[in-house]
Amino acid sequence: MLQLHNTLSNSKVPFTPIEEGKIRLYVCGMTVYDYCHIGHARVMVSFDVITRYLRHAGYQVEYVRNITDVDDKIIKRAAENGETCDQLTNRFIGAMHEDELALNVLPPNQEPRATAHIPAIVDMIQTLIDKNYAYAASNGDVYYRVDKFETYGALTNRKLEDMRAGARVDINDVKENPFDFVLWKAAKAGEVSWASPWGEGRPGWHIECSAMTKCCLGNHFDIHGGGPDLPFPHHENEIAQSEAANGETFVNYWLHAGAVRVNKEKMSKSLGNFFTIREVLAKFPAEIVRYLLTASHYRSQIDYAEDALVEAQRALDRLYTAMDQLELSDISLEGPYLDRFNAAMDDDFNTREAISVLFEMARAVNRLKRDGDPQAAALASQMRGLGNILGLLELDPHAYLRGEAGEGDLADADIDALVAQRHQAKIDRNFALSDQIRDQLKDAGVVLEDSKEGTGWKREV
Repeated sequence: MLQLHNTLSNSKVPFTPIEEGKIRLYVCGMTVYDYCHIGHARVMVSFDVITRYLRHAGYQVEYVRNITDVDDKIIKRAAENGETCDQLTNRFIGAMHEDELALNVLPPNQEPRATAHIPAIVDMIQTLIDKNYAYAASNGDVYYRVDKFETYGALTNRKLEDMRAGARVDINDVKENPFDFVLWKAAKAGEVSWASPWGEGRPGWHIECSAMTKCCLGNHFDIHGGGPDLPFPHHENEIAQSEAANGETFVNYWLHAGAVRVNKEKMSKSLGNFFTIREVLAKFPAEIVRYLLTASHYRSQIDYAEDALVEAQRALDRLYTAMDQLELSDISLEGPYLDRFNAAMDDDFNTREAISVLFEMARAVNRLKRDGDPQAAALASQMRGLGNILGLLELDPHAYLRGEAGEGDLADADIDALVAQRHQAKIDRNFALSDQIRDQLKDAGVVLEDSKEGTGWKREV
């Protein structure tokens, strides 16, 4: 049985879908004013793996991941660039899709944009006002009354009275309670805005997701996910808005991916340790980055460092090496390895344990290859099939291990010729020439791998 760690209960619990065989999943996506960073990649890949496995397990998954395409940062960046918000956001949405494609992240079923749901947002705010959960302030903003929602703070186990005791109160604040949060922001001069019953303005961040989830998945759905920084206040506020407006439970299970740190420090532009996805992909092949993000449990903290990516490459090389020089085929997944893989993933999507099954299979494949056993290809094919569930091992092993030639690199045919020349030199016992060719290839970024089957090679990252 599938077990999930539910942030709401802070415990691992059995999963039961609202509708048998179907899962409705919503994940908070990106605010598109800049290129996606490696922390965004963690969320993208984590929920891509989760969605892939749920579909493998037989569920029909409706996966929705939103785009925030209007907020303070977007307005500020567009003004700095001398462009419209639409021009800015469309450019970075395109870049986000390029990053996802590179990381083998499948597109969601729906990708709603906040600006396309303004009427639904206004309707939900009006409902909250009518139910006395929200109020229009003197400055033209509309705020949510947190005091009115009795279970506010339940997701993150916070009590409103405790938070209020330590809060600093601005005497000029127009809010009734310092923790009341904005639903509608009155427009400032020159800002993008929309008409509403409360005047020209734009939605607050939290209400966007409540309106989009309702439009895309209904009042009540199965799983809501997001990054490690979202439980408070964003998801806490979503619950308060949605349950007050709709009058029923919002979400059954809350899943949150772990943080990415860089060399054991919080990633921050001010610390100079901030990396965009495309900066990382300029140095390392995309599947190695995906492997690093998948090899740890989705809830765990990842320490990003180039050394970690080098280790990820070595691990992935071992899996591809086991599959190399075998006739792979698409076969039915069955047997004890599949059972253990599924058991690991059913345990709150434990990819770390699932990947350990792949390495056990790789060791078995290597033994069968050494013995000349024809079953090696069948087991390697099954290993590849299980890897595909995680979005891994989809490349041709021979092509992966050799890597792509960059500008100025030796061509594959030239490397093959040098490897053959070195082989002949070894037969001729001309070890000086053999070593010279090896060093020449090493200087060219080519690593030789000698075995009793012959000499293979790959390009260094």
